Amino acid sequence: MITRLKVNGFKNLNQVDVRFGPFTCIAGTNAVGKSNLFDAIRFLSELTWKSLHDAARSVRSEGQKASDVRDIFYKSRDTYADLIEFEVDMIIPEEANDELGQKAKASIRTVRYILKLRCRQEDEDQYLEIDTEELLPITQTEAKRALYFENSGKWRKSVINGVRRSGAAFISTIDKEESNEGDIPKVIRTVRLHMDQEKGKPFDRISSKLPRTVLSTLTAEYPTALVTQQEMRLWIMLQLEPTALRRSDDFEKRKHARLEANGAHIPATVSRIQSENIDQDIYQQLANRLTELVEDIREIKIDKDDKRELLTIMVRFKDGNFFPARSLSDGTLRFLGLAVLEKDVNSGNVICLEEPENGIHPEKIGAILQLLQDIAVDPNQPEEKNNPLRQVILNTHSPLVVQQVPEDSLLMATGAEIYSQITQNKQKTVRFTPLQGTWRTKTPENENMSASLGNLLVYLGSPSSLEISHLSRPSRKNRVIDRQDVKQLLLPFSL
Repeated sequence: MITRLKVNGFKNLNQVDVRFGPFTCIAGTNAVGKSNLFDAIRFLSELTWKSLHDAARSVRSEGQKASDVRDIFYKSRDTYADLIEFEVDMIIPEEANDELGQKAKASIRTVRYILKLRCRQEDEDQYLEIDTEELLPITQTEAKRALYFENSGKWRKSVINGVRRSGAAFISTIDKEESNEGDIPKVIRTVRLHMDQEKGKPFDRISSKLPRTVLSTLTAEYPTALVTQQEMRLWIMLQLEPTALRRSDDFEKRKHARLEANGAHIPATVSRIQSENIDQDIYQQLANRLTELVEDIREIKIDKDDKRELLTIMVRFKDGNFFPARSLSDGTLRFLGLAVLEKDVNSGNVICLEEPENGIHPEKIGAILQLLQDIAVDPNQPEEKNNPLRQVILNTHSPLVVQQVPEDSLLMATGAEIYSQITQNKQKTVRFTPLQGTWRTKTPENENMSASLGNLLVYLGSPSSLEISHLSRPSRKNRVIDRQDVKQLLLPFSL
């Protein structure tokens, strides 16, 4: 779970500092940069299993050559930033398995990962190079003070635990001197990997020669760093595609199936979840959830075609007829995919979703927002199997979504200018500002800074759309549209 993310020099994100709760909604106009924040999260995740070059190529290139790694660096006029800098605070799981199935248990569950990258030019080619990589422990006291969103003592106790007695880094970066011929010392930038045991011998790697992050290479011998790696690998960017959602699955997929980012493997995933929860009727629970979107649905089942060895999702409507998933609308399939994700407590630690309103009738926006909030961890209850440490971050430019999300979850993405001491001029960036009076405005970096009601008005729509917003209330929390200052702002438009 990400609690804070700082980004500098990545695409159009310059001096960006965002705090996250279990559920966050980012609203902004097209091309303002809200998707670039998702790209930053995705890039960090992919760096835990891909090379620096491949991870950079996988990030959307905005119409430029995908092979040009410079595309991911902040650009002001014709000048690129020298560094991309990431700093992410997170709460990690208690344990994880490495790629060989060896279990690792973290010594502390609150950590800070820092990564700085440079672009190196060799002839006509460009390469990413690690300048700094660090993994630091965050003490329990510091971690608790940094949680500004509503949470209970029981929840904090269940997720903030462990200690790094020495306070030392798990991964650090140093400038190491080595003697050359002629006794002239040479300074070599070095990434140092430390054992969880305080007396363990560190292992050094020359940063300029690293094709990938040190974090991506680890096994259970380095338990806290390994658990961090596995946590970050489970950050997913959902891009639910109707073709993938409609697809049947082979029998052999059932044992280890998980819903993929494009929505593939719903039948096998549902079958696995049911086999893991024999005391529950997962099929009926999914059907009940789906009725919040389509009232005529009565039952969901898996059709097993033994001859072709295929699993297919079937849905029964109130007239008694069963239809395969390929007959359902795109919006219904997306809702089903999210409902499956909500039931699969082992899928996705951080879930990013763009424009959840796509394919959903305006009257049902509240239902999908409630589903997304139910996927996220409830910070008022202890972490457990039925309340896993999951986080949902979505972005939108829909007025109906902005109206109905909890007010403390909303961040407004707007263009801004900042003064750079390095270039001695103003540079464009994105600001993610909360609504006045919500928990994010109580953080040091956001004091006296909140989204203007004028900006918010752009997203609130017309009085006719406000009537739709009251048809289904997605949460017990105060929504944006329920705020007194918002009601007063909209009063002239309703007269």
